[in-house]
Amino acid sequence: MPILDDRNFEFFSHSPDQTRRLGIHLGGYLETGDVICLEGDLGSGKTTLVQGIGQGWGTLDPVTSPTYVLVNEYRRPGKERLFHLDAYRLESALEAESLDLDRMLTQGSMVIEWADRIKDALPGEHLWIRLSFSALEQRTMLLVSQGKRYESMVENLRRKIYGVF
Repeated sequence: MPILDDRNFEFFSHSPDQTRRLGIHLGGYLETGDVICLEGDLGSGKTTLVQGIGQGWGTLDPVTSPTYVLVNEYRRPGKERLFHLDAYRLESALEAESLDLDRMLTQGSMVIEWADRIKDALPGEHLWIRLSFSALEQRTMLLVSQGKRYESMVENLRRKIYGVF
């Protein structure tokens, strides 16, 4: 577990609704080319967080887990897209690269569940979110930014939730 600093943000969610609300705030910051990586056990809240991200980003499409189709694509007015990748069934980073991640990132932003399975295929700059169980409906989320863009995103999120630091 990293020492918390300006690049990191730890959030404790007490319910699925609170996890979704964090996602709504995060989704509002997304721009084309952004990559949000999610890591956590089954049932840790990854898809719930992505539902909030989609809502905050502006899609009217229902956000569901793409486990069997690998990638869901969400739309909002305009040409931007939000790609939702589930890497659980992927065997390697090479298999992920065959999905043409670079093309997707020129068309929109991407949220990746089970991102730890394809680390070598990911851009060096991204936001990594590790979700873990705290109690029955409670989750701990550690957001770790890699790159200036994501440091800014984490700082904006911290201010939005807790006020000025």
